[in-house]
Amino acid sequence: MRRELMDRLQERLFQYVGTSGLSVKDPRILKRIESYAKRNTEIVNVKAWGNIVDISHMDPETIVEYSVRYHFFLKQKEHFYIEEQQESRRAIFFQEDLIDDQEINVDFHQETGSEEFLWDEVRSSKVPFIYNRMKAIQYAERWWDSRNPRYQSFKDNCTNYISQCLRAGGAPIWGSPNRGKGFWYSGSSYSYSWAVAHSLKQYLSNSKTGLRAKKVARVTDLELGDIICYDFEGDGRYNHNTIITGRDDDGMPLVNANTYDSRKRYWAYEDSSAYTPNIKYTFFHIVDDERD
Repeated sequence: MRRELMDRLQERLFQYVGTSGLSVKDPRILKRIESYAKRNTEIVNVKAWGNIVDISHMDPETIVEYSVRYHFFLKQKEHFYIEEQQESRRAIFFQEDLIDDQEINVDFHQETGSEEFLWDEVRSSKVPFIYNRMKAIQYAERWWDSRNPRYQSFKDNCTNYISQCLRAGGAPIWGSPNRGKGFWYSGSSYSYSWAVAHSLKQYLSNSKTGLRAKKVARVTDLELGDIICYDFEGDGRYNHNTIITGRDDDGMPLVNANTYDSRKRYWAYEDSSAYTPNIKYTFFHIVDDERD
C-alpha cells in the first residue's frame, strides 16, 4: 500500500519537472505550471513527503487518507526561493490494487458562526494599537503548517490563523463576550471576526478602534504583515484570508495561509482549485497609532 502511494506521488512530481509537456496529466499540476510560467518563474525541482492520516476498511475496499507536503524550488530571474504547500488526498484500494487517488478539495465555504456586527459599538471606544509586523510574520512562519494548541482549530482554519498572526503582532483583544462586537478570542468562545472569513473582512472594512485597516487599490501598495481577503466566486461573500510574508523578484506579495496550508505562495491564487474568473480581492493595509 505504501509502495503504491509512493510510486503515485513520484509520478506527480515528475509531471512538474518532466521535459515534455505531454507528461502533464493532472489538471491541477498543469494549472500550477501555467501560473508559474505567467510570472516567468521556473520550477527547478520539487520534493514531497507523505504521511498517512487515516485508514478505514469497507470490504472489499480500503480507504487511505494522507497528507503530502511539497517543497517547490523556484527560480525567478537570477534568484531562487522556496514555496511550500500541503494537500490532503484520499486513495482507494480494491483489495491490493490502487484504483483511485484524488486530492480532497478544500471547502472555503464552511462557517463557524454568524456575520452580524454591532457597527455603532465597533466605533465607540479607543483601544491603542501599535502593529509589530515582524512578530506577526514570525508567527505566520511558525504555524503555517501546524496548529497552535493554545487556540481552537477549525477544519476551515484560514481566518483563525490570520487572527492569531494579527494578535501576535499586537492587535488588541476587545468586545468579549459579545460575538458580534470587536475582535477577541477567549478559550471556548471568540468573535465572529476572529474565525469567519467574511466577518474579518467586514470588521477590517469598518473598525475605527483597536485593530484597524484601510483598503488600498493595488496589491503592490501592501506591506509585509498586511492582509488579503478573497471572494473566489465574486458574489460578495468572502471565503479566505492570507497574510503577506514575503515578495518575489517582481516585488509581488507572497502569502502564508491555513486550510490549504501554504507558505510563500503567490498572492493571486490562480492555481487554486477554488479559483474562478470572477474572483475579487480586497487589500487591507493594517494601520496603528504610530501611523495615524
